[in-house]
Amino acid sequence: MKATKLFAGLCCILVSSALFAQEQAVKSQRKSETTVEDEYMASAEDTIIGELASSDDYDNKLVALSYLKDAVEGGRTSPEVIASLSRLAGEGVKTTARTNGRVMNNFPDVRAQACDLLGEVATEESKNTLVSIAVEDKEPMVVTAAIRSLGNIGINDNDEVINMIEFVHKRYAALNPTSSLALEVLNAYEKLAPQVQDKGPMIQSISEIRTNYRYATPVRTRATELLKSLQGSSNKKKNNTNEAK
Repeated sequence: MKATKLFAGLCCILVSSALFAQEQAVKSQRKSETTVEDEYMASAEDTIIGELASSDDYDNKLVALSYLKDAVEGGRTSPEVIASLSRLAGEGVKTTARTNGRVMNNFPDVRAQACDLLGEVATEESKNTLVSIAVEDKEPMVVTAAIRSLGNIGINDNDEVINMIEFVHKRYAALNPTSSLALEVLNAYEKLAPQVQDKGPMIQSISEIRTNYRYATPVRTRATELLKSLQGSSNKKKNNTNEAK
């Protein structure tokens, strides 16, 4: 009698295990099918975004930026998404559409928005695109966005980015001093400072902003505060080094 009950119990366990395994297999298959479907839909959407970004129509580019913003915020940064952002960041500068010699796709606001979105994708490719835009673009609002994003990305191998920012600031300070640009230069300096090998040019650039009265007072105050902060960090590092010895 006991053996019969034991056998029945074992059968129940085996049946339950089999049913559970079957249920898990079905769920796994559905998940796989969903993943394939999602990938297909994402790929199709990326293609549509690419077409909108490549269009010469201003409104289409705004629609593309809206889709790209959703994609980046959702963590979907496929090569196609990055390519579309890079194209829009150089729209009218690196890629031009002309009618009777006139550039028809010069949309600085589109380029600036694309630069801001690239700043949320911390890759070498995004960094390279933004460095190129900051040097080549002539619109302060676009250059400002590019430098802001470079600070957010935080890549500064061999002081490449910090030296470029110092160069761009010097050029604008001489020809067209812009407070909003100077402020983002300071913010980028602060974020990249821990990675800077030679801080001399950066310190000099901050000092020039601090003493340039063509910049708004809050910008010059920010420069003063940043200099003090960098000096404090330098002194603390020296003290720690001396204590270690």
